[in-house]
Amino acid sequence: MATFIFPLVGANSAVAEPTHGIAMHGEPKYSAGFSHFDYVNPKAPVGGSFKQASRGTFDSFNPFIVKGTPADGVGLIYDTLMIGSADEPFSRYGLVAQQIEVAADFSEVTFYLNPAARFHDGQAITAKDIAFSYEILTTQGAPHYRSYYAGVEKTEIMDERTIKFIFKPGENRELPLIIGEMPVLPAHYWQDKQFDRSSLAIPVGSGPYKIASFDAGRKVVYQRDEKYWAKDLNVRVGHNNFSRMQYEYFRDTTVAFQAFKAGVYDYHQEYSAKSWATAYHGSVFDQNKILREKVADANPQGMQGFFFNLRRDKFQDPRVRQAIATMFDFEWLNRQLFYSQYTRSNSFFANSELAANALPSEQELAILAPYRSQLPASVFEQEYQPSHTQGDGNIRPQMRQAVALFEAAGYQLKNSKMLDKDGKPLFFEFLVYDKSFERVIQPYRKNLSRIGIETVISLVDISQYINRLNSFDFDLVTMRLGQSNSPGNEQHMFWSCDSAKSPGSRNYAGICDPTIDALIEQVISAQSREQLVVQTKALDRVLQHGHFVVPQWYSPSHRIAYWDKFERPDIRPAYSIGTNTWWAKPKQEHP
Repeated sequence: MATFIFPLVGANSAVAEPTHGIAMHGEPKYSAGFSHFDYVNPKAPVGGSFKQASRGTFDSFNPFIVKGTPADGVGLIYDTLMIGSADEPFSRYGLVAQQIEVAADFSEVTFYLNPAARFHDGQAITAKDIAFSYEILTTQGAPHYRSYYAGVEKTEIMDERTIKFIFKPGENRELPLIIGEMPVLPAHYWQDKQFDRSSLAIPVGSGPYKIASFDAGRKVVYQRDEKYWAKDLNVRVGHNNFSRMQYEYFRDTTVAFQAFKAGVYDYHQEYSAKSWATAYHGSVFDQNKILREKVADANPQGMQGFFFNLRRDKFQDPRVRQAIATMFDFEWLNRQLFYSQYTRSNSFFANSELAANALPSEQELAILAPYRSQLPASVFEQEYQPSHTQGDGNIRPQMRQAVALFEAAGYQLKNSKMLDKDGKPLFFEFLVYDKSFERVIQPYRKNLSRIGIETVISLVDISQYINRLNSFDFDLVTMRLGQSNSPGNEQHMFWSCDSAKSPGSRNYAGICDPTIDALIEQVISAQSREQLVVQTKALDRVLQHGHFVVPQWYSPSHRIAYWDKFERPDIRPAYSIGTNTWWAKPKQEHP
């Protein structure tokens, strides 16, 4: 493979020099010495509280391991080496690391730490802490850290505030940015504690908030650290304006919404189309005490769907998976249950230029051609489209298509049962933790029963749900895998053979295909935005035609509601709702 040499992003030559920020492709938007991001109010007042709801429960303040259920918002107590802006696809600017130096051939990256950086207990953040963070996350952290940082060969501490990451051979221009996202953990705090065990002991962090109080499993309150070392740093100005961030836990969405209307919490993001259309009525809405709006979402929507667990023998044949997917009547659901608010998911990078639409281009064909013998012909010959109905409940054409696919896979419909080659009826389970989702699954179950497939819904609590996900103990599970505008190393976590074998990984489907692994590497090694788009489309196309999921739907906007207690900047960031830039009105109006 040829070696490509690129100048350091933000530099004027191919010689590596320290810089304030980097972008995945091209130049970062904000130049050295910028005062603040465009979408913040640098004079926003500090004070008040921001209360929101969480689902289920929690039993841990360690979000970095598989064990336990971490409290929502715990990331507020941690800083990272660098931080992204919410109005660029993928750029990173100095936080704990005030400067970054990337080798011209992307073989290594050096971080120069800010001498002012401190943990909450007052100890300085040093290169030793960065090396410790990398080591503990990759050896005892959740499996996705090992996958995410797999391109690192070793670390070298240059001095107290300088650390170098040396990379394995390859062309991974994303890796410096990925390392920049690494949370910074205090070596001195963890040296006599067991990192891989969930605990409600309050850890030491370095972020803008500290854990102030909690009621195990019910509530957690974060207090703004007025001594926060980076509060006046350009990347933090105008952010984290609330004195308290509070998460109230509810086991049921209906109960949570009633609590919201009663003023128990301030901000609610609505995920139910039916509720959005029918539940927002009453005096608090009529009097504009609670405001609601749709906020456009420029991010790729990824894929939401019923993910098959290919670790189960019954789902190994793609024709079986396609047949099961064929019986999902999205059009009827959208009309009858969702008030026609959703768009059908048809890509793993939906709602973006990265999605594979139409037939493959010449550039895509060139990428896919070496793998033609390992791929289904449909990848090259057909545009992927999920099964489509008229939405009137008539699914006879889908039934005929599904039965034909089952027969091609060795099944037969006999005595109202779909039987495999050994005469065993096909049966599988839908794993859910949200009771409200049963109304979506029940019509699907009815359709499947019409071709002899027996199913069951297993409703479990959130802790059991997470445990079963982590151990891959499920048949079908509803999941949304979001995507960034700059896909890269995280694709290993979603689709690679290594992640398929790692409990706790995000490869829920258990995909293990050498062709997909090779296409992931090409996405990671893209040398320009144009290459990234084409290579991602090629990967998306193979995933589409693998029928690994039953595609569901997405909304191109966020549905939010909030008590009229807040103000916000005039400019909203393109890739975020931006609540971390809001502030409390000078005099909060409580219900």
